[in-house]
Amino acid sequence: MSLLEVRGLTVSYRTHNQAHRAVNGISFSVEPGQVLAIVGESGSGKSTTAHAIIGLLPANGSVDTGQILLNGTDIAGWSAKRLESVRGAQVGLIPQDPTSSLNPVRTIGAQVGEVLRIHRHGDRRTISRRVVELLTRVGLPDPELRARQYPHELSGGMRQRVLIAIAIAMQPQLIIADEPTSALDVTVQRRILDLIDDLRAEFGTAVLLVTHDLGVAAERSNRLVVMRHGRIEEQGETHAVLAHPEAEYTRQLLRDAPSLTPRPFRSPARAADAGSSTPSPYAIIARDLVKEFQIGRTPFRAVDGVSFEVQRGSTHALVGESGSGKTTTARMVARFATPTSGSVTIDGTDVSRPRGEELRQLRRRVQLVYQNPAGSLDPRQSIEDIVAEPLRNFRLTDRAGRGRRVRDLIDRVALPQTVLDRKPRELSGGQRQRVAIARALAVDPQVLVLDEAVSALDVTVQAQILDLLDGLQRELGLTYLFISHDLSVVRQISDTVSVMRKGHIVETGTTQQVFQTPRHDYTRELLAAVPGVVADLVA
Repeated sequence: MSLLEVRGLTVSYRTHNQAHRAVNGISFSVEPGQVLAIVGESGSGKSTTAHAIIGLLPANGSVDTGQILLNGTDIAGWSAKRLESVRGAQVGLIPQDPTSSLNPVRTIGAQVGEVLRIHRHGDRRTISRRVVELLTRVGLPDPELRARQYPHELSGGMRQRVLIAIAIAMQPQLIIADEPTSALDVTVQRRILDLIDDLRAEFGTAVLLVTHDLGVAAERSNRLVVMRHGRIEEQGETHAVLAHPEAEYTRQLLRDAPSLTPRPFRSPARAADAGSSTPSPYAIIARDLVKEFQIGRTPFRAVDGVSFEVQRGSTHALVGESGSGKTTTARMVARFATPTSGSVTIDGTDVSRPRGEELRQLRRRVQLVYQNPAGSLDPRQSIEDIVAEPLRNFRLTDRAGRGRRVRDLIDRVALPQTVLDRKPRELSGGQRQRVAIARALAVDPQVLVLDEAVSALDVTVQAQILDLLDGLQRELGLTYLFISHDLSVVRQISDTVSVMRKGHIVETGTTQQVFQTPRHDYTRELLAAVPGVVADLVA
């Protein structure tokens, strides 16, 4: 008997008196100790499937038909109250976003201990000891201190470990991991996935892994389910599906996954030719950049002596873990932060000097695409107004011209025209990021600073955006400063790379040089942590 068996599951959401079918008659099973990965794009139904299994659909969601058999018992029709006996005790959940999944006003210890209290796992002292044991087990340093801290005092990787501690507190038979590493750096991602593997080996726990990262699925799962538009395209042993995919959609996903099908390195010679008619071949020159932040009485140096040059019409990537200083460096280039010392010049202009109208024109030449589109898009505006706003601000065209330009940009970033009347909250995370890119392109900038601009996108959409950026660069001679923790994407899009660690650049070179013959131990560590066919990436 399978630990979990899903038979003919159909799930719908009701909006505006209409039912939208998100999952349509799917069936699969998970065996004890097995990792089954569900992969697919946003809207494929993979997260809805996971939430339906554990009874955590939103209020407008419902299981219409089908069975969810847990150890042979159908729990599909159970009430929320009855399902509380299953959650945590038999099935644990590792949610996607640790920032929104943890209560900001409760300590870490209180939140880890909650599942133990719900299932009456001992008195207060026993629960406190168990909390420290769990935080130790998931690799948090100084667990007694962490138990007294609040979520904002921990890094993203630490918060994700807390969620794992909550999920394993009652040693459940099944863990549902819903995109557990999508926002993490590759080295932190590897540690988290290693931790889940260790726990599975120790306790015999089965894992239902929901992910859009085929590299992670290829490396970590025994079986693979490929979903599209609420249906299963194909399923089977992971190695067999990846080696001999039967569905065209699966083949497309594999072609688009940079960690599984790496493209040839780009040639930086193309970039040098782009600037041959200008006084300097460099669009961006950073010299000895330093940025300090005052924390109490002690200054913290986030960026320390960073220098690099970006050839006109090329893409230069800054890579490194969270806290390496790469985003702070990008913000200084875009003049959203002022260096403590050092300089940045864009096409010969020192970006620290412009004021007034000169600064306003600099904003047109250098556009920044933020990491988190949810925080950069006005929730009160329609998508059409958001993309048109830069055109209005710079008075670039009339109303009819703005409408045509907006529609063209929406097409370019692979969004349907129907999104124009919607608000950001009505779009998926990947769709919101495409809107942010469209808005940045609206004023025809010369330099685009892309801060993790494709990290939230599914592989197929990601490939479309990367192809779009590459095509625009070749057509318009755009220069990109590309900030990313995803080295497989960096390999695909960049001409040159700087590797940052603790505010310093530890290695710089062409992408081919850095990937094939890394000189620094930290660079080698980053490359070794990339999931998927690592040998193809570094050789």
